[in-house]
Amino acid sequence: MTCAFSPTGQSVACGGLDSVCSIFNLNSPTEKDGNLPVSRMLSGHKGYVSSCQYVPDEDTHLITSSGDHTCVLWDITTGIRTSVFGGEFQSGHTADVLSVSINGSNSRMFVSGSCDSTARLWDTRVASRAVRTFHGHEGDVNSVKFFPDGNRFGTGSDDGTCRLFDVRTGHQLQVYEHHQHVDNEIPHVTSIAFSISGRLLFAGYSNGDCYVWDTLLAEVVLNLGSLQNSHEGRISCLGLSADGSALCTGSSDTNLKIWAFGGHRKVI
Repeated sequence: MTCAFSPTGQSVACGGLDSVCSIFNLNSPTEKDGNLPVSRMLSGHKGYVSSCQYVPDEDTHLITSSGDHTCVLWDITTGIRTSVFGGEFQSGHTADVLSVSINGSNSRMFVSGSCDSTARLWDTRVASRAVRTFHGHEGDVNSVKFFPDGNRFGTGSDDGTCRLFDVRTGHQLQVYEHHQHVDNEIPHVTSIAFSISGRLLFAGYSNGDCYVWDTLLAEVVLNLGSLQNSHEGRISCLGLSADGSALCTGSSDTNLKIWAFGGHRKVI
């Protein structure tokens, strides 16, 4: 259900329905079947692992979110849970946690999105309570992503909207909602990402659309789903290249598509 490169690119973490986050060292020799052996298994969640992200500039710590309503900070070297966020604590999520995003400007802070229709801000030094809870969505929060400046973050939800929140005040700054729906069915937002500058918000939808939003004006700049050779199924995930020059979208149509902002794109 999720995978992530370590900051150095030497390891990959992945997790899913087995409730385990597996770490693969890319420098390990392959096994007879050609696969890499698992170098570390992070066990402790009581539900599926929905999302994982390495702590920036560290290959030794990562944060996972889970269907058990919690997020966990792991020490990969020892395989031990350093902190558990939520669960028995009152200020934690009350339903499956679907996504996490670590603040690139302050790696002690991260945000989580959940089926309880909220996003929550956490400080890794204080696991017992969420710093702040963000309300506004009317459906599962499927995706959360910090804005490049670290002072804001975006969300994408089953209610068909993306939203921008201010970390410091807790206020909702913007709503990104498209009003053209077929048969009055509102497509779910499955995944989001910001451009390097933060001026653009990329949002993937359950109907195969991928909107490029102007974050300031809350207007659609482009719908990649309307272009020739676009996806024929639900957009399940998307991500930006490190230099911001290309976007990759993944879909239930079994394709990954790379969209280069120079106007060229290719299917792999």
